[in-house]
Amino acid sequence: MLFLSGMGLGACLADDMGLGKTIQVIALLLLRRAERRQPRPSLLVVPASLLGNWRRELEKFAPDIEYLIAHRSALDGPAMKKLDAGTHSALKRNAVIITTYTMLGRLEGLSQIDWDGAVLDEAQAIKTAGPGQARSVKKLRAAFRLTLTGTPVENRLADLWGLFDFINPGLLGNPGNFAEATRRMAKAADGFSPLRRLVQPYILRRMKTDPDVAPDLPAKTEITAFCHLSKRQATLYQRAVTAMAKELSSAEDPLQRQGVVLASLMRLKQICNHPSQFSGDANYLPEESGKFDRLREIGLEIADRQEKVLVFTQVKELTGLVLHGGTAVGKRQELVTRFQEPGGPPFFVISVKAGGTGLTLTAASHVIHFDRWWNPAVEDQATDRAFRIGQTKNVLVHKFVCEGTLEERIDELIRGKKALAEDLLGNDEGGAKLLTDMNDAELLKFVSLDLKCTD
Repeated sequence: MLFLSGMGLGACLADDMGLGKTIQVIALLLLRRAERRQPRPSLLVVPASLLGNWRRELEKFAPDIEYLIAHRSALDGPAMKKLDAGTHSALKRNAVIITTYTMLGRLEGLSQIDWDGAVLDEAQAIKTAGPGQARSVKKLRAAFRLTLTGTPVENRLADLWGLFDFINPGLLGNPGNFAEATRRMAKAADGFSPLRRLVQPYILRRMKTDPDVAPDLPAKTEITAFCHLSKRQATLYQRAVTAMAKELSSAEDPLQRQGVVLASLMRLKQICNHPSQFSGDANYLPEESGKFDRLREIGLEIADRQEKVLVFTQVKELTGLVLHGGTAVGKRQELVTRFQEPGGPPFFVISVKAGGTGLTLTAASHVIHFDRWWNPAVEDQATDRAFRIGQTKNVLVHKFVCEGTLEERIDELIRGKKALAEDLLGNDEGGAKLLTDMNDAELLKFVSLDLKCTD
């Protein structure tokens, strides 16, 4: 990436999920800044659901780099106008500006800035984005351009042109010429070899199965997948915290207080999953849940790679017709057999209690914990449905956490001191006992909503 960017050429970083694309980009930004005596600001364009991930990774791996999140959840109106006009002080300080595909279309002034680098994360978004968003991306002026995607772009000819029209405009000609050329190649004896040779230097791709990569990989990699809250989720969450405070103040004895805490925690967890789980309306509109949004992004990439995934949830209503406590025992083995078959379904959604132990599901190379079980041992048991004897692939574990909510604070506790967390949270009440032991002020601070993390 450093060589190509130094030549003024763009690249597509297409490593498998779990091989550290984000960290590689941060390293590139640091190297570019070290090499350039007069660095310029850089622009990252990401899906809204990944704003928090980039913020955390920059703070962790490049604390000296100033960043600015150009999104309504982080910047007020006047600051947005300054950024759009190119007069925001962060630009003069050569900060990394992080925005979303939607906001890029609204902040037209960003296309008038001479960026050092323009980076598109989840670059497949420009394939499905509206024409206006795609045009906004391609208007950007930058010394180097980089796209990030975990899907095998070299096998998607219709999308390949769109990606290269951003990173190296003109390399693949215009759409008509490209389509005609690929039609001829499809009939030629050497197939698409000429196209492969042309694009290969710009597609930087490592796979978990590569001999040079596999020995360095742990057999199981765990990733915290941070999810934003939708507007409806944030509103309901805030109301639930306010109601909790009122109920706590009127609780007359410890038993009643414990009931208030347990009921409130359940409401907050339901809202983090999906507003329909809390309301019981059974609508489950995808756009109303940040976790659904993140699940769609990860699921699409897994499907494109023709891999398989287990999705664990505590909520029977979210499993649909898959495997939960009400599934007949005979039916369970039938479902397991279908999933394990080479041509079987790629997705298996399971309730933690029904499928967290006893099953062998080694066809999956991904595990998603949609809602967190606050006992780490229970999560590990569920993960081991895929990560067990007979598994020949590396397993990637995605743990969903809603930013700015009690889920994030519980996750921090578990990751910070896992042994202590198992002692504190490892009980049949799923961590509730720890929270009921807090006083009212501590508890309300723990569950309060960080508004910067909402959509």
